[in-house]
Amino acid sequence: MAAIHMDIAEVAQQSGVPASKLRFYEEKGLIASTGRRGLRRLFDAGVLERLALIAVGRSAGFSLEEIGHMFAPGGVPRIDRQMLAAKADELDRTIRKLTAMRDGLRHAAACPAPSHMECPTFQRIMRAAPRTGGRKAPTTRRSLDRCG
Repeated sequence: MAAIHMDIAEVAQQSGVPASKLRFYEEKGLIASTGRRGLRRLFDAGVLERLALIAVGRSAGFSLEEIGHMFAPGGVPRIDRQMLAAKADELDRTIRKLTAMRDGLRHAAACPAPSHMECPTFQRIMRAAPRTGGRKAPTTRRSLDRCG
């Protein structure tokens, strides 16, 4: 049975990845064309699975270099479970930070103090900002339930 080959336009249409990004991924060694039909690159049908894995990796916050390490020579996936666990831990930290930021914004939007500068919770956020570089809101959900 002959291998199924798709040209770059077909891959772009089926994957939703623009041709320019496909060429970039090829340049970075993440995918490989199998030849050409005229001026168009040809890809094995397996490139669609590889592009899906790249998309999942990018959505999870992995760099293209990290994603590149997820493939053994020949394109076979070899995903390091420790790397996945570390990324999950990083996502947990990001979620906590974003949750605290969201809660702080909700508090600031609904705070009954005449001015945000008169709100003790907002003042705590302001005092902590220089120490954290704005990376972390030093409040808990409980402290945001009431002003003060």
